[in-house]
Amino acid sequence: MSDKDFSPLSNACVRALNDKLYDKRKAAALEIEKMARDFNTVGNVIQIKKLLKILGEDFSLSNNPNSRKGGLIGLAAMAIALGRESTPYISDLIRPMLSCFSDQDSRVRYYACEALYNVVKVSRSDVLPFFNEVFDSLSKLAADPDQNVKSGAELLDKLMKDIVTENPSFNLIELIDLIRDRIHGINQFSRQFIVSWISTLDSVPDIDVIVFLPKLLDGLLKILADPTPEIHRMTEQVLAEFLFKIIQNPSKADFSSMINILTIHSQANDDPLVQYTALTWLKEFINLANSRDLLPFSASILTAILPCLTSPSDQSEESDDKNKSTTNINIREVAKVLNYSLMQLVTMHDNQHEEMSPTNSANSAPNESTNMSESVQNSLDITSLLEVLVRELKSGEKASTLSKLAVLRWIHHLYSKVPQKVVNHLEYDLFPVLLKTLSDKSDEVVLLDLKILAQIFSSAPNVTLGSDGRASGQLTAGPETPSYFTKFMADLLKLFHKNATVLEERGSFIIRQLCLLMTAEDIYRSLSEILLDYEDLRFAYTIVQTLNTILLTSSELFDLRNQLKNLKTDESCSLFCCLYRTWCHSPVATVSLCFLTKNYKHACDLLMLFGDLNLTLEFLTEVDQMVQLLESPIFAYLRLELLDVENNCDLIKSLYGLLMILPQSEAFHLLRKRLQCLPNLSLYSSSDSKKNRVIKSSPTQPNMDFKELLRHFHLVQQKHHNWSRATDTWNRINDRSYNI
Repeated sequence: MSDKDFSPLSNACVRALNDKLYDKRKAAALEIEKMARDFNTVGNVIQIKKLLKILGEDFSLSNNPNSRKGGLIGLAAMAIALGRESTPYISDLIRPMLSCFSDQDSRVRYYACEALYNVVKVSRSDVLPFFNEVFDSLSKLAADPDQNVKSGAELLDKLMKDIVTENPSFNLIELIDLIRDRIHGINQFSRQFIVSWISTLDSVPDIDVIVFLPKLLDGLLKILADPTPEIHRMTEQVLAEFLFKIIQNPSKADFSSMINILTIHSQANDDPLVQYTALTWLKEFINLANSRDLLPFSASILTAILPCLTSPSDQSEESDDKNKSTTNINIREVAKVLNYSLMQLVTMHDNQHEEMSPTNSANSAPNESTNMSESVQNSLDITSLLEVLVRELKSGEKASTLSKLAVLRWIHHLYSKVPQKVVNHLEYDLFPVLLKTLSDKSDEVVLLDLKILAQIFSSAPNVTLGSDGRASGQLTAGPETPSYFTKFMADLLKLFHKNATVLEERGSFIIRQLCLLMTAEDIYRSLSEILLDYEDLRFAYTIVQTLNTILLTSSELFDLRNQLKNLKTDESCSLFCCLYRTWCHSPVATVSLCFLTKNYKHACDLLMLFGDLNLTLEFLTEVDQMVQLLESPIFAYLRLELLDVENNCDLIKSLYGLLMILPQSEAFHLLRKRLQCLPNLSLYSSSDSKKNRVIKSSPTQPNMDFKELLRHFHLVQQKHHNWSRATDTWNRINDRSYNI
């Protein structure tokens, strides 16, 4: 090139700027500094711009890295020379440096940082129009592989922070948008850069970052999961400071915009600290925010809480990680508190609804009061809440016992507070899952489930189903519509029918608890009426056996047994007849029911018919068990009546009838020894004496048509006989087909 191309630079200065040695480039920079200062003193703007163009284009954009380095140091020298008067030339000074930030040569990138540092140092706030470009470059340089470049970028970054924080007119919104766009980066140094800027802004008293927190919270929680201890510590400190400021001044926080972010991160099972932090924030938000603001988010918050209510034994965390174990315990504790607070929030909603309803607000304008009441009522999305609860219960074994208990408590709470809303979801949403939950392995879960069902039946025993099968919105029913109680009992039998394991392992417990929570008479009467015409006779027989065992042995049915022992009222007689007709599915159970109700004459008549029945091994085993049961405290009254031989000959004959049916087993000898204890064994007296005995015993029997009951027994047993023959025939046909 000719000297004219680089004027006003001398040839020696040009050669020095292109030299690979730093000292020579430094000497050339000093010459340029002197030249620029002289031009500025005399106001020679043309020469200054020409010099800037040569350094910014011919040198900084050169293919030679040494030339680029020379151009950068020359531009920095000019900035120093111009000082505060560099404002008109700030664009020509900065843009070449920004271009060099992406240079392939790390030394060029370093000198670009150094040069821009000098420019910013003398220009101060004049560089703010280029802040976005500078910030973007710094965010990239923070992750530079060269340590020298990162060190230079850090110095420049610190200077930029000082300028931003001391300038009250700085556009904070643009900076927040820049941070938001870069906060989701995964490079640890970029993350550290972003967090340091947020921390710097938060430390300035005049800058209220809380207002912009919804834009930053998601990214900060993701950075909190970074494995680098320094970044982890910085982020945790920043979040703690933000939460403290929100607690101090909640009016500035936009709770609604942050709830969904927190609920998502509170389900971050891969990082317990993020989960714990998000749950802690949610807990504080519920305590601080207006209930009407958070009620629409109740379902999403509940979705986050329930999985966290897991017992320590259910956790899959490694036992050697004590920090994780401690955090998991803290998560559970916070989740419990948050769950309780959310329940209180719903309670608060219910109270507000009561206080703001038109009937309780006589002093307010009618339209205004009605609108406020509807607003509060509509803010609680019961449908979404119940969807979350039902989904958790449907997860079965995947859900922990504690989470299931929490779900059931929620259902109980919602039904107690807003029954009019919940009742519309009983038929298709709640009842099926509550019924399925009865097969849970936990007694505590099953018991709470039964308590909820009992509460529904007790508070609204006549809630009815509409013509479409859905629940009506009112807690009353017409006289001819089926109640929830009746439908539940039918569905309970279907559950036992489909799942024999549930019947075997849970059947007795469920029925006993239902009798304890509700009225045993209603339970037994309802089940008996449903079983009376049940198509599966074998299943009906099994259920009758189960019900009979519970009736004769369970302490929960003490009152019902006493009622059946004294058949002196129409109600007790009606109950006996209802049970008897269903108990006919099991001959032995029918006889035991007659023993319980002191209908010894009819028991004797039934035993005389046993000879016509198919006395299988199963049948004899049942007789054996009944004999064992006769020795239990439940039948102490029956054994005492044996003392009055004259007036209880039917009872004695019945017991001898059992003795004749039994083979000479242990039960046979047990009963025989009992009968040997009778004070008078003369059963064959004169016919007149026999008549007197019948006359004496008849008043103790209720006024019931035992002949009709006996005919019903015949009819039911004939059905069982036909069913048994049909089953055997079908089995033989299948066996032959299989052999063929």
